Amino acid sequence: MKGKAHMTDMTERELKALQIAAKAKLQRSDDGYRWFVPSQTHKGGDHYYTVKPDPTHPHCTCPDFESRKLRCKHIFAVEYTIEREQTSDGQTVVTETLRISQKTYSQDWPSYNKAQTHEKEHFQKLLHELCKGIGEPSQTIGRPRMPLDDMIFSAAFKVYSTVSARRFMCDLRDAHGKGYVSRVPAYNTIFKYFENDLLTPYLQVLIEESALPLQTVESKFAVDSSGFSTSRFIQWVQAKHHNPKLLEARDWVKVHLMCGVQTNIVTAVEITDRFAGDSPQFKPLVQTTGRNFTMAEVIADKAYLSVDNLQTVVDHHAMPYIPYKANSDPDKRTPNPIWRRMYYYFCYNQEWFMQHYHKRSNVESTFSMIKAKFGDSLRSKTKTAQVNEALCKILCHNLCCLIQSMYELDIKPDFWQE
Repeated sequence: MKGKAHMTDMTERELKALQIAAKAKLQRSDDGYRWFVPSQTHKGGDHYYTVKPDPTHPHCTCPDFESRKLRCKHIFAVEYTIEREQTSDGQTVVTETLRISQKTYSQDWPSYNKAQTHEKEHFQKLLHELCKGIGEPSQTIGRPRMPLDDMIFSAAFKVYSTVSARRFMCDLRDAHGKGYVSRVPAYNTIFKYFENDLLTPYLQVLIEESALPLQTVESKFAVDSSGFSTSRFIQWVQAKHHNPKLLEARDWVKVHLMCGVQTNIVTAVEITDRFAGDSPQFKPLVQTTGRNFTMAEVIADKAYLSVDNLQTVVDHHAMPYIPYKANSDPDKRTPNPIWRRMYYYFCYNQEWFMQHYHKRSNVESTFSMIKAKFGDSLRSKTKTAQVNEALCKILCHNLCCLIQSMYELDIKPDFWQE
């Protein structure tokens, strides 16, 4: 390819040439002036065309060149192979693997120190402002409920504290004294609300809303998943009759998220069971982020590689950086041409591709931040409570990222704006 040209700028012959250079074995003569390119139409691979890649007057023995006297796919294939083997100083080398130097990120320590020493007071204020905008669902029967904003504030603040609900009551009474909650619920009430599936959609909305103050900052996003262990073990029936090694294994839930690569803010999240695949969660994550952010790049690992996922990113006017697998077939039978175009882009722009793909490490950092600060396990017992607790961890992480951005980027969060 010529530099960093897009695949849509290439002719059909150039695309076929990339396929030949990627899959076929091109042989060079001893004198270095001729190349032997296998024919794609003759079966068995025993028929070769001779190519002389002269810069001004190239020549090939194939019928296409003989009839048109213009560069054929075999000449293009030889030129791509030579270009791939050339280093910047003109020495010919064949590189089997691409090594990218480790990239480090500088830390603004004065801002970091200020954010950490004032985090708890900012956290309560931001969480209170965020919860005020959720509204109150109507109630026609039964005993009066606790205000929903108070309960969400209490649940998220409890997860932020990382202590048990009983020991957390001191912090909650202090928050009540500052006016962040109108009433102090009992610790058992907090448990009950964690087990309420009504809380789940509200928490997901709050996670999206908490990321909006960074709309002007983030345009490149990374996707990945990670597990959070629970207090429950694998069922005895499963261990006894299917796999005895699972007897001591804990169950876990899987968190799929998309985050910005600059501030590590989480823009979308999906919670599934431990056996759920990664690839099906990619599309809803991209769609949720696309509603709120202008995306330029989406980076993910090979587990998310599929035609639909590539097309989803392109539909949001962003560039997908998802590496292909070793057994990926460029001739995969699909009416969508994006699979083949991105395959050749990946093969012949690897240095450029890897410079962008390296940003995927930030989603690993995001999970590391969440688990180091709020724990890598869930205290809740029921499935619904575990999902809500995991969402509260993500919400707390987002607020901490906002606080850091307030000091480093001079961001002034203002929630629930039109």
